[in-house]
Amino acid sequence: MRRLLLLPLLVLLAAGCGGGSKSSKGTTTTSKQVRVGLVTDVNQLNDRGFNHLAYMGLLRAEKKLGIQGRVFQSNSAQDYIPNLARFAQQGYDLVVSVGFAQADAVTTVAKRFPKTHFAIIDVDATSLAGKPQNVLGLLFREQEVGYLAGYLAGLLEKKEPGPDVIGSVGGMKEPPVDRFIAGYQAGAKRADPGIKLLNGYSHDWVDLAKCKEAALNQIAAGSTIEFQVAGGCGLGTLDAAKEKRVWGIGVDADQSFLGPHILTSATKRVDQAVFLTIKDVIAGKFKGGRNTIFGLKDNGVGLGKISPKVPKSTVAALQKIRAEIASGKLSGIPTTVS
Repeated sequence: MRRLLLLPLLVLLAAGCGGGSKSSKGTTTTSKQVRVGLVTDVNQLNDRGFNHLAYMGLLRAEKKLGIQGRVFQSNSAQDYIPNLARFAQQGYDLVVSVGFAQADAVTTVAKRFPKTHFAIIDVDATSLAGKPQNVLGLLFREQEVGYLAGYLAGLLEKKEPGPDVIGSVGGMKEPPVDRFIAGYQAGAKRADPGIKLLNGYSHDWVDLAKCKEAALNQIAAGSTIEFQVAGGCGLGTLDAAKEKRVWGIGVDADQSFLGPHILTSATKRVDQAVFLTIKDVIAGKFKGGRNTIFGLKDNGVGLGKISPKVPKSTVAALQKIRAEIASGKLSGIPTTVS
């Protein structure tokens, strides 16, 4: 699970906590080539999800927009401020911070470098201390795709004999994690009002064993579908699902490649958010002190590949619910978990 993805990583793993990538050959650049720095959280680029998607957005911008991109991988939370500051000191046009855990670090560095553009994924920029006007928040309506995943899980449970029980394993109890889980639980209840919902937190983003243990406990309590919302740690949840021959639901990226035990994945287009933000910087349209929000309506979130074992009638029912959410007919999906 921990081996690096087979990706064109462009020799990212340099000495220390940093790495770099050069702009693709053959791209057209302006007289002043825009430079974009990306700072990962502690899951780094091989998380098969969140950081990987942000990196894919950076690579796409290199290829399509001719920018120069570089990545600093954080080995621990203590690396966040030095990595962010290093890009700002070097005069990068945009510094992208991956994840809620970097909120305080971005606040600190953005105040020190007010002329540098910063974008932070999964953080409400208006909630940052001092409301720095050079920080853009990239947010997602995770509750919408969580609802779809839960609705699918509920439909399947309702058709099976015996008690209806599903589980979810979050990493840290943070707003984006809970938006996924709250939507998941609400969708499952809509499809199967009598369903029992289990939920736990690993309090870790990296250690697969912690998430696997949490999932195994839920499976032992009757869960037959496990939703992971824990980054790299969550791969342990999906491993537990595989081991016990129950369904697993991936998160952030489409994780169906992990095997036939993956029911679907609750994806969010972090790559698209990063790419569009870079595009705005190039066009001189970047504006901080606010957020851009991506949901089902604009394909900012959505389900990944659905297992071919799912009946077509179930998929059709799921698509109907998706249309209701995208159109606004179905609204008020919960965003918090008690």
